[in-house]
Amino acid sequence: MRRRISLLVAATTSAVVLSFVVPLCLLVRTLAEDRAMAGADQEARNVAILVSTFDNQDQLKDLVEVANQANPARTSLLLEHGEVLGSTAPGMATDPDVVAARGGNAIARRSSAGGKIVFPVVVADGTEVVQTVISPQEMHRGVAAAWTTIIGLGLGLMALSLLIADLLGRRISRPVRDVAAVAHQLRAGDLSARAAVAGPPETTELAVALNGLADRIKELLAAERAAVGDLSHRLRTPVTALRLDAESVTDKSLSDRLQEHIAVLQRDIDAIVNEARRPVRETMGSTCDATEVVAERVEFWRVLAEDQERPLSVDIGRGARLVSVSAADLRDLVDVLIDNVFAHTAEGVPLLVCLKSVDADAILTVADRGAGVAASSPAGSRVGSTGLGLDIARRTARAAGGVLTSTFDEGTTVVVRLPLVVTETPRA
Repeated sequence: MRRRISLLVAATTSAVVLSFVVPLCLLVRTLAEDRAMAGADQEARNVAILVSTFDNQDQLKDLVEVANQANPARTSLLLEHGEVLGSTAPGMATDPDVVAARGGNAIARRSSAGGKIVFPVVVADGTEVVQTVISPQEMHRGVAAAWTTIIGLGLGLMALSLLIADLLGRRISRPVRDVAAVAHQLRAGDLSARAAVAGPPETTELAVALNGLADRIKELLAAERAAVGDLSHRLRTPVTALRLDAESVTDKSLSDRLQEHIAVLQRDIDAIVNEARRPVRETMGSTCDATEVVAERVEFWRVLAEDQERPLSVDIGRGARLVSVSAADLRDLVDVLIDNVFAHTAEGVPLLVCLKSVDADAILTVADRGAGVAASSPAGSRVGSTGLGLDIARRTARAAGGVLTSTFDEGTTVVVRLPLVVTETPRA
């Protein structure tokens, strides 16, 4: 906005300045030429008066020399018998203007070569001619300085107008920028941010609308969390009833199978409820050290792995790997992947957890050597699993700008690729 205002003012001001500067410069040039021509005309007339007053040729020569010394114009006097007094003027007698002046015509002429005044003087012996010549430098004396001053003033006016336009642009755009900053805060998850209702009427209306939108979003989120909380209570009751009914089944194999299905259902319900109840501000604009989080969760699961005599291979490496996901979300993601291994493979099945950096990504790999996927199971899920855990992990990876892929050929391998956050190195 500021740039457009400045460009508009620059275009308008330059047009106005040019419309005044160009004619003014031409006017100054014309006035300088008129001044020089008027001075030359006055000098020629003064010499003409002297010629008509004095008859002595020596006196006239001295008087013309004095006039030439006192004025920048060069004056010549052509006598009746052809002799030239004063400034040297080769070919003066044959000059068409001088010939016309002998006929009684006074001539004033200007050109790129300068200016010229030719004035006839009638004496007793005939007509003598006074010629005053002005050089181009004298014709335009002071024009360059005047043009420099005029152009400088024009540029100064343009600079002043641009400065004023920039100040006005700042005053107009600052409220809009403030509203935009609040919008970015809301996008980052800070639902308490509100725009200041100030500035022009349009900006004020925008701020009021944005504040109303933030209030509405906050109300909808509160209502959604309340609904999720109520949903968790409604779901836990029938699941508990199912568990009790499954325990009362006399067929041992059927009872175990039902208990397994109910456990999977309970785990998926808990994951969905926990995911839905997490505040938005905890999942937006956050970063964490993937190396630290993964190492922490591996140590947590190591105890269970030892209890099940499950070989646990860990390759995490050293050094911080900053990713754009909150520590809580990354913990949940790692827990989901490792929990899948413990929940859907037999005890003693090896487990591998690997974290490495490749190019600009942090790559987390969780693999096991279990049975993989049954032929009748849908792609992306194990036997006895709804696949919701992987779906939640996949959404977490996608929200951080990454991707989750899984293969179920010989065992199960899940690979999560998360972009690394580039931090600026402070300058010395």
